[in-house]
Amino acid sequence: MKVQSDRRSGAEPTTARSELKLRFLLSVIFTPLFATAAVAFAFFAARVDDSDPLGPGVLIVLAVLFGLLAVAAAADLVVVLRRRSKI
Repeated sequence: MKVQSDRRSGAEPTTARSELKLRFLLSVIFTPLFATAAVAFAFFAARVDDSDPLGPGVLIVLAVLFGLLAVAAAADLVVVLRRRSKI
């Protein structure tokens, strides 16, 4: 019995495609933006003293959050580049 790999399940449209150009553009823009924000918040967290109303804790959390966003955007960029090379 031969299994076809291009069989449709019946639920998806026949012309469904991922918008790789938009994902590529957003990843290219936001990867360095998020990385820069993570570095900036880490820098400010290292320089702030405990008497500041925000304190270093909030800035560290923001630095970690933007670092995770930068990693996610970079991972999406890698996925998009791999998919575009197969087209």
